[in-house]
Amino acid sequence: MTAHRTRSADRTDAIMRATIEVAQEIGYAKLSIEAVAARAGVGKHTIYRRWPSKGMLFHDSLLSTLEPAADLPETDDVKADLRQRLHATVDLMAGEPWGALFQALAGEIQHDPVVAASLNERFFGPLEARSVARIERAKATGQIAPDFDSSLAQAMLAGPVYYRFLITQEPVTYEFVDGLVEALFAGMGPRP
Repeated sequence: MTAHRTRSADRTDAIMRATIEVAQEIGYAKLSIEAVAARAGVGKHTIYRRWPSKGMLFHDSLLSTLEPAADLPETDDVKADLRQRLHATVDLMAGEPWGALFQALAGEIQHDPVVAASLNERFFGPLEARSVARIERAKATGQIAPDFDSSLAQAMLAGPVYYRFLITQEPVTYEFVDGLVEALFAGMGPRP
């Protein structure tokens, strides 16, 4: 890597770190490009060359911290695997500061279709694809009824979690997701 590319990558990292720091301190609603530029020690034009909007800057900054946590091990027990994935989601949503920041990002996608499309492509889509693939493998081993719609199963697992987190803002706990997994498997288990 050339020195220029190294400096550019370092500057990008500094900007994304500054974005998260400022958002943690004052919240997404008050986050500004000016505040991020000042914290990162760069000019506003440096930020706008990389990101077209505050929403995309926040999106990229937040996802750069979340993506590594998306992969989880797979065992021979599909219920345990899906439960573990949902527990990781609970950890993300319930923990500070990620829960509040993720809620802010979810709010942003209501107003910015570019951020929404990117969040689906980079975060929700891959998570859904991994869960659907895991459910498909469980169908192949007889752990789930072969005619159960895998995409529907994924939606039935994720929907109540995000509904609680984003709409009712009730606590999303391990106990809640454990009950959700049990209820879903009662309906999609192999049939005699």
